[in-house]
Amino acid sequence: MHIGGRRGPAVGAVIGAIVAVAGCGQSAARATAETAETAPSRAEAITNMAGAAPGRGAACVFVKPDGAQKFGHVGWGFKVPGTGRWVYGAVENPSEKLYTPPGGDMGAWHAEGSYDRMLSEMSTDIHYPGRSEHPYSRYRCTKSSTHDVNNARAMIRAVEARGFLVGVDPRTGKLTSRDCLDATYDVLKAYRTRHLTRAPKLSIPNVWVEELWGWSDEKLTPR
Repeated sequence: MHIGGRRGPAVGAVIGAIVAVAGCGQSAARATAETAETAPSRAEAITNMAGAAPGRGAACVFVKPDGAQKFGHVGWGFKVPGTGRWVYGAVENPSEKLYTPPGGDMGAWHAEGSYDRMLSEMSTDIHYPGRSEHPYSRYRCTKSSTHDVNNARAMIRAVEARGFLVGVDPRTGKLTSRDCLDATYDVLKAYRTRHLTRAPKLSIPNVWVEELWGWSDEKLTPR
């Protein structure tokens, strides 16, 4: 989201208030309670993410913890079962504007390649439009017994065309968001990722990332 790299002070205060009141939709404790019975173990989530179980899906969330004035920034990746390939991308918002109308340039991108290529390109921010101040330095992944690659690809197209927003929508007058977290969540939800924690509008990426129950958690260094 880089808010896109930065969220302005006023927006940060509003979001902070929303998080304090609404608890980001559900607290970490509540998320744990709701998913503890069905969430995979950490070992299961990590094991052979690159290519085992050809018919199964998998998904990853890439994180810039220091992005957006330390609110965090996220990108996504999902496996194309049976191919050994992954589709990955993000909405970078390098202009740092709070609003970009539909069809405008908000630094949205996606690519496809092997698991190792995905990690390499995310770790070096190779697709970032301009100079990235905060590289992706963490990633969390999970296997998924359900998947819908075509639906996820369609959502990527929708995300890239819908514009960027954190604040009051000029069309509806409502306080909402269409940022990096919304893009990541919507794509992975369209993929039918199992154990995907809900991400209400205006959620803080770094908070949401901590609520991915049962996902692996690894450092990402340039490779």
